[in-house]
Amino acid sequence: MKYYLILFAFLVFFNCDNKKTVAQEKPEAPFVWEGANIYFLLTDRFNNGDTSNDVNFDRSLETGKLRGFKGGDIKGVTQKINEDYFSDLGINAIWMTPIVEQIHGGTDEGTGLSYGFHGYWASDWTTLDPNFGTKADLHELIEAAHKKGIRVLLDAVINHTGPVTVKDPVWPSSWVRTEPQCDYQSYENTITCTLVKNLPDIKTESNEPVELPEQLVEKWKAEGRYDKEVEELNAFFERTGHPRAPRFYIMKWLTDYITEFGIDGYRVDTVKHVEEYVWQEFKDECDYAFEKFKQNNPDKVLDNNNFYLVGEVYNYGISAAKAFDFGDKKVNYFDDAFNGLINFELKWNASQISTEAMFKKYSDILNSELKGYSVLNYLSSHDDGQPFDANREKPFETATKLLLCPGASQVYYGDESARSLVVEGTVGDATLRSFMNWEAIDNNPETQHILLHWQKLGKFRANHPAIGAGMHQMITEEPYVFYRSFSKDNFNDLVVVGLDLPLGQKVINVSRIFNDGDMLLDNYSNKSQKVKDGKIIIDSKFNIVLLEKL
Repeated sequence: MKYYLILFAFLVFFNCDNKKTVAQEKPEAPFVWEGANIYFLLTDRFNNGDTSNDVNFDRSLETGKLRGFKGGDIKGVTQKINEDYFSDLGINAIWMTPIVEQIHGGTDEGTGLSYGFHGYWASDWTTLDPNFGTKADLHELIEAAHKKGIRVLLDAVINHTGPVTVKDPVWPSSWVRTEPQCDYQSYENTITCTLVKNLPDIKTESNEPVELPEQLVEKWKAEGRYDKEVEELNAFFERTGHPRAPRFYIMKWLTDYITEFGIDGYRVDTVKHVEEYVWQEFKDECDYAFEKFKQNNPDKVLDNNNFYLVGEVYNYGISAAKAFDFGDKKVNYFDDAFNGLINFELKWNASQISTEAMFKKYSDILNSELKGYSVLNYLSSHDDGQPFDANREKPFETATKLLLCPGASQVYYGDESARSLVVEGTVGDATLRSFMNWEAIDNNPETQHILLHWQKLGKFRANHPAIGAGMHQMITEEPYVFYRSFSKDNFNDLVVVGLDLPLGQKVINVSRIFNDGDMLLDNYSNKSQKVKDGKIIIDSKFNIVLLEKL
């Protein structure tokens, strides 16, 4: 009898203790693409992890300023992943510029001789450019990122090949057109044309079967992989039933990076310059490839999110919702194609309307016309010559408006360290593409102070999907305090944010959100207080609070 009493007492104690532990556990926030914090970097300009691959294909001619390869590579990105640089910033996805093999020669577009350091001048989609690294390097990067809970986006180009150079012949006329040049005055004259002179346009509208370009045949035979590539192409066309048209070859080559490496998504380049049905076809092939990868690699599946596609429809703004206007035609790129589009409007909204008006506008649209989709917000980028803060005079404001804005956020490399966007001697977009300013991060206290602000906001955003994917509601206009709420399955997220608050003691009314006795943590000052009489008092040297319930 004594034995049974002891056993009963033990079981009661054990079960009570377990219940107590479960009750105190805070559910882990799910990752949602609608509120992702995406770091966008030019692979060649971020970090040089392997100096042995800095020069390839004799790309050694003198170029225009910042228009040649500078040594950044895949290993350099992996190094920063392993050092927790991205994790400390609250980054949960990395988007790298294209890493496929680029044209071997250079060309002058009126800005000085340029090489394909940016990745948008493909010559062979099936392999990596040695300046960026090897397939083993890419496997290592994705494995390292996934261990940290960071997704990886590559950059997809279907619209064009690289320019024609002495070393890079034009592709066959069955594959590309070299004229007319786009004038962007209508739907047709934005699509069935070349973006600029000497940038051959893939005939994405064609369903006519084409043979492989002779230069690829010769290249693959010299590399000893022609038979393998042809065998894979035959299997792809047999499975899909697609005609052997140019766009489907490229889709096959791009989706191979999904099945082989397990990338999580694509940022898609020059979307409005390609027929919209092509992107629906591309989505189907990406989804198939992602499911195949997950079936073949169940131990490498991060969660149940689908493959992510975000499109660059140049000059699209959130105010357009789903209808991008060409002037003579409106096109919906969201349904059956993209999860989101890059939002070119935020920089204007951030400058021209109040923060509350901007946050409310974005929340209202994302929870109505764009429900189930998202936009990718940015305030500086690699090809936008009118960024929000070109002279880097407002790095704190930039972080606050970008990282607290509803929608997904795009942190352009160096936003967080005030990397200069004005470089003397550059022409055009080269000024936006200087090498990452690691020295300032290591040695400049002011840069470190800026970085810390980005880190605090970024981690709060990453830990709370309510920030990017939730509903926005203002609590008080003065002082400016708002809350965001988000629910998915059994997860509920509720946060309160105050901006432009007084330094020192701050009294914040949270009675609409939290109950008396609730313990709240201010993630910015790392101070916690209980709610009393519907208010919380935070005494800190900052003018911002980021409140969550403990």
